[in-house]
Amino acid sequence: MATGLGVFDADLRLRWANPALDERIGRSLARSRGVALAELAPGLLDAAQRCLRERRRLHLREIMLGSTPLLQAPAEALLQPLADGALLLELPPAATAGGADYGRGLRTLAHELLNPLAGMRGAAQLLERDAAAPAQRELACLIREEADRLAALAARLLRPPSTASQCAFDVHEPLQRVAALLAVQPDAPRVLRDYDPSLPPAQGDAERILQLLLNLARNAQEAGARTLILRTRAEIGTRLPGGHRVLRIEVHDDGNGVAPELRACLFEPWVSGHSDGTGLGLALARAIAREHGGELDYAPADPGSQFVLRLPQAGAAS
Repeated sequence: MATGLGVFDADLRLRWANPALDERIGRSLARSRGVALAELAPGLLDAAQRCLRERRRLHLREIMLGSTPLLQAPAEALLQPLADGALLLELPPAATAGGADYGRGLRTLAHELLNPLAGMRGAAQLLERDAAAPAQRELACLIREEADRLAALAARLLRPPSTASQCAFDVHEPLQRVAALLAVQPDAPRVLRDYDPSLPPAQGDAERILQLLLNLARNAQEAGARTLILRTRAEIGTRLPGGHRVLRIEVHDDGNGVAPELRACLFEPWVSGHSDGTGLGLALARAIAREHGGELDYAPADPGSQFVLRLPQAGAAS
């Protein structure tokens, strides 16, 4: 289920809604233009009035979406005042049963990132246009491309995972991108590549896998790593759910490693070994791996850490 979005005017009457809000509210919103929020979702009325009155964003949890038995279930809502006095309502999808809910913090973060990323992209375009030297243009282009990638990631976090963007891709392409991005950063670790060039393609979304690998590389850099080893292999005798053969990507660093007391909960959101860390990077990385039908595991190394990503081989189910 996608995020439900609706815009209400200053009198809290519906101006626009997407189909997902129609589904969440439980009535045809195509025939509800101009209908009051008090009728569509009475449980939100007080908070919506406060949001407009105080001109500040509200994040609500455990609110009730209506009066019919079908809709009597706790939900999450985000209320945002708009510049013209209107109100934006967001109803994120509920967490999937049996799984950890990484969604609340990540969706809020994604929403807040979109505007500054647009500004970053515009500034990079100006720098790219006006740069005098080819090296400067290349760096500006890199900034623009990364802003586009992060904006696409933020947009994906605001909607549920889909298999539509998954296809066969060369696992070495996102690894090469990681190496290129690290190369332009100050004090970046040295990258050593140990690739198996005969590997068949993996099945998945190459951009999502790039995000996963960047999270691992940046964790290594923050842990003081001076060397990062990127290794690819086919894993013989192992099958992923669905019978897929396994492609194995190892990210090995010589940094400070992970404290023993954190290892059991390393992939949980908000767990970090750094005082200023959010603990979202590894939670998102494992969520991406599992989204692909794969897995991400950690093992201590001497020195440092080793993360092992297992991905399904394209078209190799048995």
